[in-house]
Amino acid sequence: MGVVKQLYQLQEVDLELESNEQALKQITSQLGESQEVLRTQNKLTLEHQREEELRRQQHSLEWEIDDIVTKLTAAEDKLYSGSIRNPKELTNLQHEVDGLKLKRSQLEDKVLDVMEQVELTTASVATIGSELKTLEAEWHSQQQKLSTDMEQIKVVLSNLKHKRQLLSAEIDPRVVELYHELKKKKGTGVAKVEQGICRGCRISLSATELQRARSGSLTQCSSCGRILFLA
Repeated sequence: MGVVKQLYQLQEVDLELESNEQALKQITSQLGESQEVLRTQNKLTLEHQREEELRRQQHSLEWEIDDIVTKLTAAEDKLYSGSIRNPKELTNLQHEVDGLKLKRSQLEDKVLDVMEQVELTTASVATIGSELKTLEAEWHSQQQKLSTDMEQIKVVLSNLKHKRQLLSAEIDPRVVELYHELKKKKGTGVAKVEQGICRGCRISLSATELQRARSGSLTQCSSCGRILFLA
C-alpha cells in the first residue's frame, strides 16, 4: 500500500475520531441534573408552601370565628335573659352583639375567599406534580440512553485509537509529522484529487502534479500545500 493511501486512511480515522469525541463531549454535557426538572421541583415546593400557608390562614380564621360565636352566644343569652333592665346597659350589649355579628360575617367572607384560594392552589399542586412526574420519567429515560450511547462511543473511540496507532506505525515518522503540521494549519493534511482538481482548495492541478500524484509519490498541492491523494 502506498504511503499517500496510508495517510489518507489515517486522516479518515482522525476525522472519525474527532466526530466521536465531539459526540462524547456533547453527551457528557447533557448528563446530570435537568434544569427543567429542578425548576419544576422548586415551583412545586413553592405551591406546597403556599397551600400550607393558606390552610393555616383558614384554620386561624375558623378558630377566630368559633371564638366570636362563643362570645356572641353568651352576649345574646345575656341580652335576652331579661336579667338586665338598665336601658343604657341593654343598648351597649346590643351594640356588642351587632359588632360581633358584623365581625363574624367579615371573617366568614375571608374564610370563603381563603377556601377558594386553597382549592385553586391544591389543583395547581396536582397539575405541577403530574408535570414533574412526566419530566422526571423523560429525564431518567434520556439519562439511561445517554449513558448507553456514551459507553458505545467509548468502545468505538478505543477501537479507532488502536487502528490509528497501527496505521501510524506503518508510516515514516517524518511523513506523519508533515501530515500533522498540515492538519494543524489546514484542518486536513490530505486532499483527494477529483477530475484534476484538489478538493482541499478546489484549484486545478498542473499536469506535472497530476502525473506525480498518479504515480503514488508524495506530492503536495502547489496552491494549498496539502498532500494529494488520487484514488
